[in-house]
This record gives sequence, C-alpha cells and structure tokens, in this order.
Amino acid sequence: MGGLSIYQEVRNTLPEHRYDYVFDNAYFPYGEQPEHVVTARCCLLVEHLVTERQIDLVVIACNTASTIALPALRERLSIPVVGVVPAIKPAAALTRNGHIALLATPATVQRPYTSRLIAQFANHCQVSKLGVTDLVVQAERKMAGYAVDEHAIHQALQPLLTQPTLPDTLVLGCTHFPLLKEEIYRLMPGVRLVDSGAAIAKRVAVLLKEQETVHSSNTKGRAFCTVLDHDATKKSRILAEYGFDELNVLALC
Repeated sequence: MGGLSIYQEVRNTLPEHRYDYVFDNAYFPYGEQPEHVVTARCCLLVEHLVTERQIDLVVIACNTASTIALPALRERLSIPVVGVVPAIKPAAALTRNGHIALLATPATVQRPYTSRLIAQFANHCQVSKLGVTDLVVQAERKMAGYAVDEHAIHQALQPLLTQPTLPDTLVLGCTHFPLLKEEIYRLMPGVRLVDSGAAIAKRVAVLLKEQETVHSSNTKGRAFCTVLDHDATKKSRILAEYGFDELNVLALC
C-alpha cells in the first residue's frame, strides 16, 4: 500500500490522466527479498501491465524496488520509468539544526546508492540512519482497517528519540511511511517530515509533457494485487477512497 502515498501526489498534480495501481502482496515485503527476486517480479508485473493496459509511463513507487530493478526495467521498456529515492537533498536544505534522520527499510538504508546521496547532498549535516521493518507492517495494517500498534512505532523510533540532539528533519525513505505521518508526529512533535511524493509528481508531469502521444484516458483506472486474500480484500475499502472501485487479481505468481 506504500505506493498510494506517491500515487496521491501524482494524481493531485495530474488529475486528468488514467492510473492503474498494482501491489505485489504475494512477495511482500520487497525489502526482505533477494535482489534477483525483486528484479524478476518487477519486470514480470510491469511488462504485463504495460502491454495489457497501454501504459504511457511507469512509476516504481517503492524505494527498495527502485534501487534494485530500475536498470532492468528501463532496458526492457520503451516508455519512461520513474523511480523513488530518499529525499536527502531537500531535507539537507530544510534542516535548521543540521541534524537530519533517514527512516527507511534496512535494505534502503544499507544500499550504496543511499550513501552516495548523503555524501553528495548532506555532507555538511549530521545524518542518522534508521532501518526499520515494523513500520511497513503497521502501515499495511492501517490501510486494511486494523488498529495501529503505536507502541511498536515508538519502539521502532526509539534510537532517534533518545539521541542527545533530536533531528529536526526526518526523511521518510519508504513510501509506506507517509501513511503513518499522524502517528510519527505524535511521537516527534515539531519534526519536519520530508518525502519524495511532490518531486516524483513534478518529474512525471515533465516526462508526460515531453511525450508525443498519450493514450486516451477514457477507460477507468484499475487496481491489481497478486493474491486476492483476506487482507487484500479488506484493503479494497481504502483503494476505493483513492478512486479504485474494484480490486482485480493479476494471476502471474
């Protein structure tokens, strides 16, 4: 469900387009999958949707998948593919006390790409990196209508909350985490939360404007999962709130 945080920003910027949304719940979470599995799944799902649904542009709304699968996808597809990276650059520009924190999955925190972003844009800052998985689970629970375990969120953020100087700017380096903004604000009042949604929306707008032809948006967008289980069915409610009236299964497992 993390991709909904990106989808919402893009749709708000470009409301006239048709959007299809696919989440690979059969292999959730990607952050715990081997790299070759993430690449294979992304290529399988995206290539199928691009062919079947006449897609003009693909957004990989997952930091882990973006850092792993983008080269393979761009090699296979003739349309633009936009990835998501942690918003280190804007955070470094916004901080007032010079201390920013990156909250992401362990896979994203450990990737050399993330280290290069920090070295390039935030070498003048203190950067605290925290890799957590449980917040992804809590965001999924929230989207399915279950109660969020705020104690678990507090435990996950504890390494940041106990630092001598608290970060004043927090990079949400996983697309699931903006779905928990309210819960994070309650634990870190006054912190500035930064994510990649607005930047991705701007990039999509530029790329679509550059394209010579864009398919008709007369057909309605659709949401797809890879396993139509009980949890996926419960998420139909929140998907409807985002404009997807029906959840379809993409049987490619």
